[in-house]
Amino acid sequence: MKFTLSRHIGKFVLDRRVLALLVLASLLIAARAWLAAHPEHNPWAPLSLDDPQGWATQQKLLALRDDVPACRAVLERSGVAFNVLDPAGEGECRRTDRTQLSTFPLSPGVPATTCPVAIAMELWKKDTLEPKAEEIFGSSITRIEHLGAYSCRRIYGRDEGAWSEHATANALDIAGFVLEDGRRISVLGDWDGEADKALFLREVRDGACTAFSTVLSPDYNAAHADHFHLDMDSRWTSVCR
Repeated sequence: MKFTLSRHIGKFVLDRRVLALLVLASLLIAARAWLAAHPEHNPWAPLSLDDPQGWATQQKLLALRDDVPACRAVLERSGVAFNVLDPAGEGECRRTDRTQLSTFPLSPGVPATTCPVAIAMELWKKDTLEPKAEEIFGSSITRIEHLGAYSCRRIYGRDEGAWSEHATANALDIAGFVLEDGRRISVLGDWDGEADKALFLREVRDGACTAFSTVLSPDYNAAHADHFHLDMDSRWTSVCR
């Protein structure tokens, strides 16, 4: 009797182990299928700008900082037109990655930036600028006004200290937006101004934080009273003020 009971117990333990393995296998298959359907959350899936932003988007963007070919492959994969310009500059201001978006509505003109900045601009426009302009104003954006990308200088123009991300055009300063109906929203004039314009500026500032590594606005300090500073500094993540 004891021997028979022991055999039944042993079989029961084995059955539980087999069941646990089957449950684990089912969970792994389900997780793999879910990640395949949600590449924005899958750290191993190639980045596409057509996908919504997800848990893995920020790290994928940062990984492109030191991999220019992979970064430009993302633009190609996403159907974004761009130009590759020759390297320029010297020393700390040497720009080996000069990527220029072909049809992005920047004014005056579209400056050459690093490829990660170009990708972040595309994400910001698609996921935040366009939907927020339609939601708040019922109009699309036709022009994004900027103060430049490249400036061979240290942070705040000091004689010493860390080099600005602008020194390699890994940053872009945005001053305002012009809507299709002609209305203009200015960071300097509207941050604390008309309700809808002030709301729009705060919404797009916050939205930029999901695409860029660093976002600085008038809330940061007086030096940013007239623009948003956006960059893809690989040392920082989710700095949003």
